[in-house]
Amino acid sequence: MCKMIALFTLAATSAFAVDGGPATPLRGYTSEHSALEIQWEQKFRAMPDTARLRENMRRLSARPHHVGSPYDKDNAEWLLAQLKSYGLDAKIEVFDTLFPTPKTRKLELLGPTKFVAKLDEPALKIDPTSDQKKEQLPTYNAYSSDGDVTAPLVYVNYGAPSDYEQLEAMGVSVKGAIVIVRYGQTWRGIKPKLAAQHGAVGCLIYSDPRDDGYARGDIYPDGPMRPSDGAQRGSVMDMPVYPGDPQTPGIGAVPGAKLIPLAEVQTITKIPVMPISYEDAKPLLLSLGGELVPENWRGSLPITYKTGPSIAKAHLALVFNWDRKPLYDVLARIPGSTFPDQWVIRGNHHDAWVNGAGDPISGASPELEEARGLGELLKQGWRPQRTLLYCFWDGEEPALLGSTEWVETHAEELSKHAVAYFNSDGNGRGYFRAEGSHSLENFINSVTKDVEDPETKMSVWKRERLVSFSHAATEAQTELRSRSDTRIGALGSGSDYTAFIDHLGIASVNLGFGGEDQGGGQYHSIYDDFYWYTHFQDTDFVYGRALAQTAGTMMMRMADADVIPFQFGDFAETIHTYVVEVKKLADTMRSQIKERNTEIADGVYKALEDPKKKRIAPPVEALPPYFNFAPLDQASDDLTAAAADYDKALAANASKSSVNPELIRAERALLDSTGLPNRPWFQNMIYAPGFFTGYGVKTLPAVREAVEQKEWKGVDVEIARTAAAIERESVLLRAATQTLSAGGQ
Repeated sequence: MCKMIALFTLAATSAFAVDGGPATPLRGYTSEHSALEIQWEQKFRAMPDTARLRENMRRLSARPHHVGSPYDKDNAEWLLAQLKSYGLDAKIEVFDTLFPTPKTRKLELLGPTKFVAKLDEPALKIDPTSDQKKEQLPTYNAYSSDGDVTAPLVYVNYGAPSDYEQLEAMGVSVKGAIVIVRYGQTWRGIKPKLAAQHGAVGCLIYSDPRDDGYARGDIYPDGPMRPSDGAQRGSVMDMPVYPGDPQTPGIGAVPGAKLIPLAEVQTITKIPVMPISYEDAKPLLLSLGGELVPENWRGSLPITYKTGPSIAKAHLALVFNWDRKPLYDVLARIPGSTFPDQWVIRGNHHDAWVNGAGDPISGASPELEEARGLGELLKQGWRPQRTLLYCFWDGEEPALLGSTEWVETHAEELSKHAVAYFNSDGNGRGYFRAEGSHSLENFINSVTKDVEDPETKMSVWKRERLVSFSHAATEAQTELRSRSDTRIGALGSGSDYTAFIDHLGIASVNLGFGGEDQGGGQYHSIYDDFYWYTHFQDTDFVYGRALAQTAGTMMMRMADADVIPFQFGDFAETIHTYVVEVKKLADTMRSQIKERNTEIADGVYKALEDPKKKRIAPPVEALPPYFNFAPLDQASDDLTAAAADYDKALAANASKSSVNPELIRAERALLDSTGLPNRPWFQNMIYAPGFFTGYGVKTLPAVREAVEQKEWKGVDVEIARTAAAIERESVLLRAATQTLSAGGQ
C-alpha cells in the first residue's frame, strides 16, 4: 500500500487542497490565539515516546485483566499512580455490575460417532503469556442464558435476516434446532437474537478460516491469523436495546440503585449460545445433511457446506455464575482556566477478555502518553481554557459497562457541561480512520492536516485522502477532488462513545489507525497479547505515537478555542444525503414488493413450490403507501440555510465566546426524550446502532428502520419526529448566529 501511495502522490497533489497551516487562523480562534495554539500543539506532538508506549503495553497486558480479576484492579491502580505522577488530579470511581462467568460448558455430537468439543485454546511455547490458564476466562459468550438443549443442527451462514429468508425459500426451518453460525457480517449478539426469533433452541458461533483464519494469511504463531483452536469470546447482550448494567438501565449502578430482577432483564439472550473454534466446528458441520448451501455461504474448511438438519443431534449445556462484580473507572482532570464548566472528554477502556494487547491496550497506551504529554505542558506554563477529562473505562468488553454507568450517574452534569467526547478502542498500523458526529467533521480534517504520518511523512489527512481516492468509485473520486473536507462515517455502537452520543447527545468521535496490519485474527482470544502485537501489528509503535499525537491535538484544540469549533455545513450536507437515502429506500422497497407480487401473479414463484421440501410460494403483499417526506425535506433545507448563516457570523466574530453555551446544546437538540421505537434508551434521532445490526449504524434510525421493518403506519410519525429534531438544530443555530452578531463578548 505504501508504494502505491508514494507513486500516486505526485499525480494527485494538484487535485487536493493544500494542507492547512499557521497562515490561516484555526476555526474558532482569533489570529493571535491561533498562532499561540499552534506553538503549544507542536510542543505536545514532540512528546509521545514509542519506548514508553511499548512499556505501557507490556505492563498492562502482562496478565489477563477481565472484569472482576485481580489484575484488572491492579491495572486501574497502576494507571491512577501514573496519572498522579504526571501531576494530574486523578481518582477511581467504582461501580458494581452484573457480569456472568461460566460454571459449566459442554458441547457434544451424539449418535454412532460421538464427538466432544475441546472448547480450549492451547498454550504455545513461543508465546509466554498464553499459558496463564488459571487466570484466563474460558471461551464463552457473556449474557448467554443458562440452558441444556439437545437438538439437530442447522447451518445459517452469518445469521443475518437475509440468511433466514434464504433458508425459508429453500424450505429449511430452524425451529427446535441448534443453529451453527459464522462470526462476521453481523454483530455476534444479533445471531442468537434472530435464531431465537426463528424458533431455534441454541446457538453456536464459530470462526471460519475464510473470515479470519488461514484463508486470510499465515496462522499464529507463524502469522497473525487465527489458529484452528482459536475462538472469539464476546458479549451477546442485546445492546441495541440498551448497553450497560442489565439490571440498572438508565441509572448508574451505584450503591443503593434499584436492581431489576434477573428474570425481568430484557437484554439476556433467550437461548444458550457459545463460541467455538473451527476445529470444534468441523465435525458438527460434517454431520449436516440437507442441500448444498449457496456459494456465498461457503467457508474455507475442507468440507461440503450443507444446510442441515443433522441426523445426529448435538447436546449443548451451559450454566453461569450470575455475579455482580466491581468496575474501576480511572479518571484524571485538568481544570480549565477560562471555561472550567465546559468539559472535553477523552476515553479508552482498560479491561480485556484476556491479555488484550491489541484490544484495548494499543489504544489505552497512547491515551496514557497523551496525558503524560499534557502534564509536561502544564509544567511549561500551558493551561487549557476548558477542563479536560481523561478516562480509562472498565467493563467495556462485556457491555460498555464502565462508560455507560459513569455517564448515567453523571448525566445531569454531562448534559450541562460536556462539549465533546473523543474515543479510541485499540490501534494498528496504516492510515487514519474516524467516525463521529458530522458537526466535528471539519474539525477532524483540520487536526489531521497537522499530524505527520510516520511512514509516508505526508500529513495523516493527505495519506487517508489518497487511500480513500484509490479505493473509491469514479463518482466518489470526483467528490474527493471537489470537497474540501474528507467525509467521516457515522457512529453506531460497539465502544464507549455509545452512551455519550446516543443517550445524552454529546458530539463524539471514534478514531484510530489501521488498514495495513492484519488485525482480527486473534480478536478476543488468549493470543491477543504482547508477543502477538509486537510481532504482527504496530511493531515499532510509531502508529501508537501517531494516535497519541492526533487525539492529544484534538483535545488541546477543542479545549483552547475561543469559540467551540463545531462546523455545521458538513453536517447539513450529510443530513441531506441521509434524507435522499431514506426516500430512495422507500421507493426501492415499494418497487421490490410490486415486482414480487407481479411474479407471483404470473406463476413464477408457483413453479418453485415443492411439497417434499416444504417450499411454498410467498403470499401477495400489500404495497406500502406513499409517505410524506416533505417535513424532512423542509428541515434539511432549513438546516442548510441556518448552517451557512452561522458560518458567516463566526467568520466575523471568532472571539465571541458568549455563543459557547448554545453550541454545547447543539448535539442535544437532536435528542427525542421518548427515544427510538422499542428502545427508549437510544434518544439520538440522527445516529443509532441498528436494531438488527448491533454495531452497524442506522442514520435517521427511526425512519429508516420503520421502512426496513415494514412498519408502514409508523413511517410518517417517525418522519415528523426526526424532522422536528433537525428543526430544533436549525433554531439553535439561528440563536447562535444572533449571539455572534450582537454587540459585546
